[in-house]
Amino acid sequence: MPESSYVEHKSSLPFSKTVDLLIETIEEVGMNIFAKIDHGAGAIEVGMHLPPTVVLIYGHARGGTPVMQAAPETALDLPLRVLVREVGGGDTAIAFHPVRATLAGRAVPTELVDRLAKAQQLLVTAVQSGAR
Repeated sequence: MPESSYVEHKSSLPFSKTVDLLIETIEEVGMNIFAKIDHGAGAIEVGMHLPPTVVLIYGHARGGTPVMQAAPETALDLPLRVLVREVGGGDTAIAFHPVRATLAGRAVPTELVDRLAKAQQLLVTAVQSGAR
């Protein structure tokens, strides 16, 4: 069965603690946070409401560069992104486009895709356990 192009996982922590945990987890393993986009704050700035919603853009050149060398068009899909959002009842979820589905059909060796998939799974494991 093909992998979904969007997956969501419930966090065991509140929104702000989830964001903090993801940043800590990403940095602990030597990856970089390239950007933190606060969509909720952007909504407030224009007089609108959006539940707390942040996108983290993360990765490392050691993981992404070989992928882009194999298939230059993957530069449109990298670095990786994770959405953190508050869902009904104050729960928090993280979501992303699974890299296996995103890179399917591209000339990227499986071992390179696997490394990126591990970076995504690391975040799922962190939020499900609530601690590192």
